[in-house]
Amino acid sequence: MEFKLFSPSDILKPYVRHYYIFESDSDIEFDDTVFPSGDMEAIFNLGEGTWESAVEDKFFKTPKIELWGQITKPLAIKSKGRHTMLGIKFFTHSAAYFFNDGIGIFNDQISDLYDVIGSPVKILHAQLLETKDEAQRIALIETFLLKRLISNEKRVFRIDKVAHILTSIKKDHTENNINNIASKHGITSRYLHRLIYQHTGLSPKSFDKISRFQFSLKLIAKNNQPLTSIAYNCGYFDQSHFIRDFKSFTGVTPSAYMENITPVNQLLLQ
Repeated sequence: MEFKLFSPSDILKPYVRHYYIFESDSDIEFDDTVFPSGDMEAIFNLGEGTWESAVEDKFFKTPKIELWGQITKPLAIKSKGRHTMLGIKFFTHSAAYFFNDGIGIFNDQISDLYDVIGSPVKILHAQLLETKDEAQRIALIETFLLKRLISNEKRVFRIDKVAHILTSIKKDHTENNINNIASKHGITSRYLHRLIYQHTGLSPKSFDKISRFQFSLKLIAKNNQPLTSIAYNCGYFDQSHFIRDFKSFTGVTPSAYMENITPVNQLLLQ
C-alpha cells in the first residue's frame, strides 16, 4: 500500500484539506471499518479493484466516482483487487461551496458523484484515466473545483460564517457550550444549529463530539498518555463518557482500538 498527500494551491487552501492518492498492487481481500472524521470526501477510482460498503448489514459495490457524506457511525467496508484512488478531502464546512444540495442528505452513505453533479464529473473521471501523471491529475481536479467554486460564489458569505462558528467550537475541546458560542456570534442557538446542519450535515453537538473523537485518535496514536488524561484533554468530565462516545463512533472501546489499529484508519489520521 502507498499513500501520498498533496497540498492544494493557495486559492483552494481555504476549501480543501488535502488531496491524496492511494495505491495498492495487492489482490488480497480485506475488511475494515471507517470512523467518523467530520469531513466529506470525493474519490475517483482509477484502478481495477472494487470497494463495497455496508448498508443495513448488506454490502454493496461503491460507484467509480464516490461522494462520501458525513459518516456519523462506524461504516464497514470491503476491498478486493488492485487500487488507484484519487481523493479530495474537504474541510467540514467547505463541501457546501461545491454542491448545490443540502449537505445533510448525503449523511452515512457513499453516493455516486455523477448523480449529484452530472456529466462534468464524468468527463473529469475520463480525463483522469487518460493520464498517469500525478501532477496533471491534481491540476485537472483543481480546474474542476475552481469552476464549481465560481458557479456557487453567491453562497460564500453564509458558508464563511459557518467556518467561523466551527472554529469557535473546535478552539477549545474543554469548552463546548453551544449557547455561549451562538451568543458570541450574535445569533440564536436555534439558528446556529440550522446553519451548521445545512452546510455540514452535522448538528453543532455532533460536530463537537466528532472533533473531540478525532482529537482523541491523534492522542492515542502518540501512545504517551493514559486514557484518563486523554479523556480530560478531549473535554470529557470522566472516562466513562469518553469510552461511551468512542464506542459509538468505532464499535469498540479505546483499549480495544489501541490493540488493533487498522490500515484504513491509520491513513485517515493523516
